[in-house]
Amino acid sequence: MFELFKKWQTRHLSDPQRIILGIMLLVGAGLIYFLGDLLAPVFISVVIAYLLEGLVGLIHRFRIPRVAAVYIVFTVFMVGMIVMILWLIPLTVKQVTQLVQQLPGMLTTIQYSLIELPTRYPELISENQVQEVISFLNTGITTLGKRALTMSVASVVGLLHLVVYLVLVPFMVFFMLKDKHVILSWGRRFLPDNMDLTESVWQEANVQVTNYIRGKGWEQLIIWGISYAVFKALGLQFALLISLFVGLSVIIPYIGVTVMGFVMSLAAFVQWGWTTDFASAMLAYAIIQILDGNLLAPLLLSEVVNLHPVAIVVAVLLFGGLWGLLGLFFAVPLATLINAVIKGWMVKHELRPEGPQHVYP
Repeated sequence: MFELFKKWQTRHLSDPQRIILGIMLLVGAGLIYFLGDLLAPVFISVVIAYLLEGLVGLIHRFRIPRVAAVYIVFTVFMVGMIVMILWLIPLTVKQVTQLVQQLPGMLTTIQYSLIELPTRYPELISENQVQEVISFLNTGITTLGKRALTMSVASVVGLLHLVVYLVLVPFMVFFMLKDKHVILSWGRRFLPDNMDLTESVWQEANVQVTNYIRGKGWEQLIIWGISYAVFKALGLQFALLISLFVGLSVIIPYIGVTVMGFVMSLAAFVQWGWTTDFASAMLAYAIIQILDGNLLAPLLLSEVVNLHPVAIVVAVLLFGGLWGLLGLFFAVPLATLINAVIKGWMVKHELRPEGPQHVYP
């Protein structure tokens, strides 16, 4: 057993490049996991600056000074934030409020429909099964009401946090973009001189993650716009709210589409029942998802993220369990990073020459 462990250690941990990469990954994961709540504004600013850096670089390619490109991109970013704060968020909150107000009536409609099922399909559904489902729904609504009350009590603290984020995050994003090279040069002084493996892994992961986020961003906006136009034309209630979450659902592969399909069917059923309007809404949702999966996503993403579907589902479950909603959103980029690390680690081993082992400088 000791000899087996020694061989594994010699094979994988004798290379300083791998040790450096492993330490940096552990330190990064530790900072996010243990200090995530305290440094959340910093992490959010880093992510936003990372996303905006692509636009800055694109504008800079047209021989526009980097400082000017930063000001242009940051101005567009702030205008987008103002539009979201003054238009999108109030409109979304309004529809959420209407949904909460109509929730008891919607629950009553669902209960009446469920009670009729044993009469229509006595061979498939019993009254006991229907009563269990109704009891489950009542318990869920009660729990949801208690959570809403708790959230309303804590809304003052949440509002203060929101104000802090709205001030700190744009401030840090601006200086992270403007002084990018200064910040990176300062941080580079604390790192080892020879980091070839880490840099190669980062370069591959950076390309993959950037292309994935850019493609998913466009996919999300397009699906949101198409869904809103279709649902509005059909007369579906809460069209903006539902279409917004349909657009966001593309970020969570497989699971998001399934969950939103259930939500969509429930909303359409409560509004129309078993009618042609309900069938039209569900058919429209199915067509949107088919076009997204077979045309839009392949066109925007192509082979950007070469991960097996099982690996993607595992990443969604794992990171969603660790970091909640943010973990769900960043599950695929994090899985891409892990995949790049594994590939870099294995390639480093495979490139070693036969014969006596030597340590890379």
